[in-house]
Amino acid sequence: MLLFAIPIFFSNLFQQLYNAADSLIVGNFIGEQALAAVGSSGSLIMLLIGFVNGMALGAGVLIAQLYGAQDRERLERAVHTTVAMGLACGIALTVLGVALSPQILRWMGTPEDVMSSSVLYFRVYFLGCSAVVLYNIGAGILQSVGDSRSPMKYLILSSIVNVVLDLLFVAVLGFGVGSAALATVISQVVSAFLAFRKLSLTQEAYGVRWRQVRFDLPMLRRVVGLGIPSGVQNSVIALANVIVQSNINAFGSAAMAGCGAHAKVEGFAFLPITCFALALSTFVSQNIGAQRYDRVRKGIRFGLLCSPLLAEVIGVIIFFLSPVFVSAFNNQPEVIAYGVNYARTVALFYFLLAFSHCCAGILRGMGRPIIPMAIMLLIWCALRITYITVTVRIFPTIQVVYWAYPLTWGISSLLFAFCLTKLKFPPMEEIPQAEGC
Repeated sequence: MLLFAIPIFFSNLFQQLYNAADSLIVGNFIGEQALAAVGSSGSLIMLLIGFVNGMALGAGVLIAQLYGAQDRERLERAVHTTVAMGLACGIALTVLGVALSPQILRWMGTPEDVMSSSVLYFRVYFLGCSAVVLYNIGAGILQSVGDSRSPMKYLILSSIVNVVLDLLFVAVLGFGVGSAALATVISQVVSAFLAFRKLSLTQEAYGVRWRQVRFDLPMLRRVVGLGIPSGVQNSVIALANVIVQSNINAFGSAAMAGCGAHAKVEGFAFLPITCFALALSTFVSQNIGAQRYDRVRKGIRFGLLCSPLLAEVIGVIIFFLSPVFVSAFNNQPEVIAYGVNYARTVALFYFLLAFSHCCAGILRGMGRPIIPMAIMLLIWCALRITYITVTVRIFPTIQVVYWAYPLTWGISSLLFAFCLTKLKFPPMEEIPQAEGC
């Protein structure tokens, strides 16, 4: 599992690096308002793309199970149905993102002084979001069959492309905030092309034959059955984060810039969390498909130990070095103060976030995505929104908004721990043979 997780870690590391590159270059070469526009992008992008990425996770679980069971015929149908779904979703997201960005930004309470820059950034990004969706689909297929190194290589190359283009467009040519989004889109096109080139050239059952890309309705039902809960989970978390962001926006552009800078730094703390959650999901899926339950139990214990430990180490580093990290994005004292305050409120609680995500990955890998969806819908969305709505009116300080995260991480961890004590392996006939999961 560690050999599988390490390339995912480096893949996410380089993805986070080129996400941070937009903010670093924009914040230093354009200014605070442009940094605020880019910094507020994460929640809205995840709101629209998170559902599709969750669907891809569900498809990955099914592909991993079929690959572990060595069911070649149904594996081929699952792969081509997943690619067809990615193409359709990419087109839909492009239309929705371009059309709805201004209205959603207004709902988020985006200040007028950054509205035009934010709309431009989002619209350029969503014009190329099909590449983002297709890369996630392609990388998900490769990782589901145990190849985490190829996506790592593609993301390293696309990260380099993104940074070079950011410097060229923003620092050298002075094109503005929209060019930072354009650089991200071009880099994602590169990574998507490489991922599908690999899938098109392989002779394995998981290879992509473009003439066979179509919706297989029985397989689509199974992909949707596993994917919708993960998609809903991602979307409701993103929706809650959009509401959190709207409350941050109410404190002005300095708060937006400072919290946006911290969010880029915080992405590095999420690396061991996301890589172990995905590794656990794939590991559990393949070994359940192969009926190797002893390996499943060992993998669960290993993941639940390593991910929270690594996340906490990174959290301690961010806690103490947050002034250095935030000031790299913008050197305005007010911006730095907001970012540091945010970091020192949440950083020491990253182990709770890691535990919750790993448990969600385990349950998805076992074909039980409804459980993590329900917990995160209840705690990370409903409770988080209720908490902020009530407390910010009683105590109108931004510190109240920050505390929404560690409080909900802690409650979800308790619920997931309870679920793990009740965990049972499903009968093999339910895994890949049944028409629905």
